[in-house]
Amino acid sequence: IGLLCLSLTDLDEDLHQRIATEMNLSETAFIKKLHPTDDFTKSSRFGLRWFTPANEVPLCGHATLASAAVLFHIKKNPNSVLTFVTLSGELKTRQEKDRIVLDLPLYSTYPQELQEVEELIKAATGDMIVQDVRYSPDTKNLLVRLSDAYERSVLEELQVGAQRFLSAEKTGKVKGLILTLKGKPNGKDKGHDFYSRYFAPWYGVLEDPVTGSAHAVLSSYWSEQLGKKEMLAFQCSRRGGELKISLRDNGRVEIAGQFAIVLKGNLTL
Repeated sequence: IGLLCLSLTDLDEDLHQRIATEMNLSETAFIKKLHPTDDFTKSSRFGLRWFTPANEVPLCGHATLASAAVLFHIKKNPNSVLTFVTLSGELKTRQEKDRIVLDLPLYSTYPQELQEVEELIKAATGDMIVQDVRYSPDTKNLLVRLSDAYERSVLEELQVGAQRFLSAEKTGKVKGLILTLKGKPNGKDKGHDFYSRYFAPWYGVLEDPVTGSAHAVLSSYWSEQLGKKEMLAFQCSRRGGELKISLRDNGRVEIAGQFAIVLKGNLTL
């Protein structure tokens, strides 16, 4: 899903984007020491930035999880909590059994006038029945809820040409589109409360496999709809994943996910 770079020296500003463009993954994360004496194996606070192939982004959950995983498991950092200083403020991470827990901001959604985004929704869903449309001004995400009558398989099998979103979006305020569907926790679907897929062609990401930042929006919406603070979610991309969600009383959300480190190497500049 993402590439992680431990920056031993200060990189030229444009080099971050050039590396991310060359890697061509959803996100490339750059961990940076905040002070010259900091140590990846001992310190508890680091700088963190995220780049898609096209832009720097203000928040990326799964690349934050990956950053913590590398520090905890590759660098053997012993701290119980690691804090990342980011464009979205300080984000804390900790280990919990086989998962890493992210402490993220919780972003509210507001009713969106359908007519304003009708062409964009049509490009995403075709003739499917849409039950609700919301907008998150903090993240510039449009949330489109499909009818409760649909099964998970319908969302999974939906063919989405996200490149078309660029011309269909007329407002200039949308930078990400979330398709979501209510789960059937008592059915055969492993107790998932809701499902989603996430598209961000405005950032050069046609579809993101698993998106922590989108769940900072989804958690707010579905908690309100379901009356729950503890939820289990699944992102239905081809390389999807499960997220365990816990809303806190301080206006934040804890999102837990699993990780796998599949490749290690050195980048020679």
